[in-house]
Amino acid sequence: MLSRVVLHPTYRGAGIGADFVRRSCELFPFPWIETLTEMGRINPFFERAGFVRVPGRTHTVAERSRLGHSSIYGGRRKDGRRILVSQETFEKSRYAKPVYYLFDNRANCRSKRPGE
Repeated sequence: MLSRVVLHPTYRGAGIGADFVRRSCELFPFPWIETLTEMGRINPFFERAGFVRVPGRTHTVAERSRLGHSSIYGGRRKDGRRILVSQETFEKSRYAKPVYYLFDNRANCRSKRPGE
């Protein structure tokens, strides 16, 4: 499972990240590589890297509270009390719908099997 790709802002937009992810996936000895991304609807990075968007809905929580959201993404004060995320952050992210992608690597796996 590919979980995070971070590229320095200076190099974004040049195709370096997508090329790196595509080539890295081609080198793995696994037939399928998957990723789940919150930004897939906004930035089709993984599509540029050769992944295919899997249609359908992913599991999302219909109703989330600001308190529940803060327990995941908030912090703690020095006295140990929780810090709530800002109302703006909560409004932007509470309806996020992740996108599920797959990379078909079966052709590359066949050529890497021992004895073939």
